[in-house]
Amino acid sequence: MPPTLASLVHHSALKLTVRAGEDRLDAPVRWAHASELADPVPYMEGGELLLITALKLDAEDREAMRRYVKRLAGAGVVGLGFAVGVHYDDIPEALVEAAREEGLPLLEVPRRTPFLAISKAVSAAIAADQYRAVTAGFAAQRELTRQTLTDGPEGLLAALAAQVDGWAALYDASGAVVAAAPDWAARRAARLTAEVTRLRERPAPASSVVAGPEDEDRVELHSLGTGRRPRAALAVGTAAAPGTAERYAVHSAVALLTLTTERSRSLHAAEQRIGAAVLRMLLAGEPDHARAVAGDLYGALLDAPFRIIVAQGEANGDALGALAEAAESAAARSGEAVLVVPEGERLVVLAADGGTVVGACCDHAAAREGARKTDDDELVVGLSAPAGPIAASAAYKQAEQALSVARRRGRVLVEHEQMAAGSVLPLLADDAVKAFADGLLRALRDHDATGRGDLVASLRAWLSRHGQWDAAAADLGVHRHTLRYRMRRVEEILGRSLDDPDVRMELWLALKATSADTT
Repeated sequence: MPPTLASLVHHSALKLTVRAGEDRLDAPVRWAHASELADPVPYMEGGELLLITALKLDAEDREAMRRYVKRLAGAGVVGLGFAVGVHYDDIPEALVEAAREEGLPLLEVPRRTPFLAISKAVSAAIAADQYRAVTAGFAAQRELTRQTLTDGPEGLLAALAAQVDGWAALYDASGAVVAAAPDWAARRAARLTAEVTRLRERPAPASSVVAGPEDEDRVELHSLGTGRRPRAALAVGTAAAPGTAERYAVHSAVALLTLTTERSRSLHAAEQRIGAAVLRMLLAGEPDHARAVAGDLYGALLDAPFRIIVAQGEANGDALGALAEAAESAAARSGEAVLVVPEGERLVVLAADGGTVVGACCDHAAAREGARKTDDDELVVGLSAPAGPIAASAAYKQAEQALSVARRRGRVLVEHEQMAAGSVLPLLADDAVKAFADGLLRALRDHDATGRGDLVASLRAWLSRHGQWDAAAADLGVHRHTLRYRMRRVEEILGRSLDDPDVRMELWLALKATSADTT
């Protein structure tokens, strides 16, 4: 610890005597400064022991001494040393009384003790304290490094908590607590999720201090990582602001965890490359080769029913990165295996059916549904039905189809099973389908506009009755021969045969797409 007034008083070579402020001798001394100015306050920074001989002071004027001492105390001066035997044989009573009233420690400096000796004592004590702090910091760094190598981040957190006499917690990229020491700190760390999220919005490295209520601790938050988006965060809780040695320990922990994070990032990139190869093999219908390449990396993921998620967003944008983080964080917390493969403006996720990863991705998409701002930064996600390794290619196509529907409908997420359970008619609202329908029926509408018949209504009635002449004619209120004539005119105008089922299908869908009832 830094030198205090008490340590100077007990210094055998200085022979200092306490004349006032005996109860405040534990104040740390930042420096010893001699000044004979009548008002040295403008040159004080706080924490000084001021040394005077009262050369320019009327030390016997009680009112002047009260003002003088009050200004010193207000400036943060921790003590006043008065040299006797120079201008005054003893400390004037007016100064002693003013110091006692203000509670400012007043030390009597004997004539044989030069101010330089006091300054040297303070300087030597400060240097010794700094040396102890640096030595303790290096020792802490060695211990933290050893714990990291032997027990990983969990061992580092335990060692750090012991070093700072507090607690420490590690957060993943999503802001969830992944480890804490001691164990009871996990609950305290979980209450800081909002602060961690705000910290992650700033480029790394970044830090902030969270001052809790009076009955709680002071918490420092540090982002971890060297990229644009922090990969993790460290929280350190202490009863008071850390000292020099504790600060060394915290900085060492940040450096070690950053190195660990970046190493994990490199391993993660290699794992993604393997995952991309495994995915290509699955989609190529080679599940056995995919299992051989994957080894134990993905556990039993390739043997159990899984789902494929295909997401689209801006390449290297926050939307795809946030979805990947949600999937990987859920997998880390639950112990599930997950395959995450970035593909430019797309992200492919292969996860166990019914697992937490799929649920986390759906929850993430649902959270973004109400927060969409512009079409440029939207995330669009398609989810396949459950499938096995042999049907991976079909599942991928299902996810792509669901993605396409989500994009057309302006949705964040569409599941393939929802498409199968619904109607195809909403899909006809696509602008491209409407344009095709308008082009296909335009000639018939132009004909009807001349007042020479109602070919569009006749075609709709005939198709709705599956080509039954009498029923369709009855719906229109015309003779069946009139209806036959109109259908021949439709064929002539369109240049297509109504006997062709594909033509009938296209015309029916075109009518539905352009109908005012289509939703």
